[in-house]
Amino acid sequence: MKALVYHGPGQKAWEDVPDAAIREPTDVVVKVDTTTICGTDLHILHGDVPAVTDGRILGHEAVGTVTAVGDAVKGFSVGDRVLVPAITKCGRCEYCQRNMPSHCQTVGGIGWIFGHLIDGTQAESVRVPYADTSLYAVPASVTNEQAIFLADSLPTGYEVGVLAGKVRPGDTVAVVGAGAVGLSAILTTGLWGASRVIAVDTNKFRLDKARDFGATDTVEAGDNTTADVLALTDGVGVDVSIEAVGYPETLLTAASLVRPGGTIANIGVHGVPVSLPMQDMWIQNVTLTMGLVDTVSIPTLLKMVASGRIPAEKMGTHSFTFAQMDEAYDVFKNAAENSALKVVITPS
Repeated sequence: MKALVYHGPGQKAWEDVPDAAIREPTDVVVKVDTTTICGTDLHILHGDVPAVTDGRILGHEAVGTVTAVGDAVKGFSVGDRVLVPAITKCGRCEYCQRNMPSHCQTVGGIGWIFGHLIDGTQAESVRVPYADTSLYAVPASVTNEQAIFLADSLPTGYEVGVLAGKVRPGDTVAVVGAGAVGLSAILTTGLWGASRVIAVDTNKFRLDKARDFGATDTVEAGDNTTADVLALTDGVGVDVSIEAVGYPETLLTAASLVRPGGTIANIGVHGVPVSLPMQDMWIQNVTLTMGLVDTVSIPTLLKMVASGRIPAEKMGTHSFTFAQMDEAYDVFKNAAENSALKVVITPS
């Protein structure tokens, strides 16, 4: 089969590799019908994730068809259409029992193993460990192009942003960064009845998309960002400030927008330390949350997509085939210039 293989920082190739196969009785093999690219894949190619070694197949999101089933698998059969999420879970360890499979001890202490610790989903087929507790059946009414975004970006925005931020009916919410994950937070914030959702970004295309995804207001980031947001809240600040970029300056911006007693929900993946003004924040009774997605919200989100409450297909702005994998990466890497959110990649 063919797959996208990592060969060190800045090096990748769509090349022949051994076929995905059953190794453990709890495995299944899935033929990949749809995959996508995540910002984490770009971090890997930058050399930021040393655990990813030469020869690793990239990718951690897929929708596909089961083609082989291990002897111990009870919940899935050959021919089933399934969602392969970013997080793998055994379902039995302490962290899985605590509903934190992102730290599943059985798979190595971190649930994100595809394209990281084992071969990933940017391939014609993928081996899926612990299939019974990790895979999700895709309802017939949900398309592959909708389901693919439930593998990572939508659960991340929802769980690490909206749920961790404790958004409540009537809240005013700011989302700093209107990329795919920030837009996922905007898209799902309405489920909890936020009365006002303010999108903050430097890119006009993303701000326009934010309104399409449910933002009530947009603010172009710049020298007056904090003042502009405060002006929309009668000078009080927002109840929940969601950071969805991963830079020190964007987290500082998010912190500057929250009212006393509010919550800063950090989604962004930070690669360098951030110095927060704790001398000012401590007295404001502010809560700061952060974390890796657990993907435990996928069943709920699948129902919402199936019912039409969440138009997940809006996330996909560009489509490519497996043979165009390099072009897909180029477009996604330069998302702002290409007016791209997420790419959809299929066999043909």
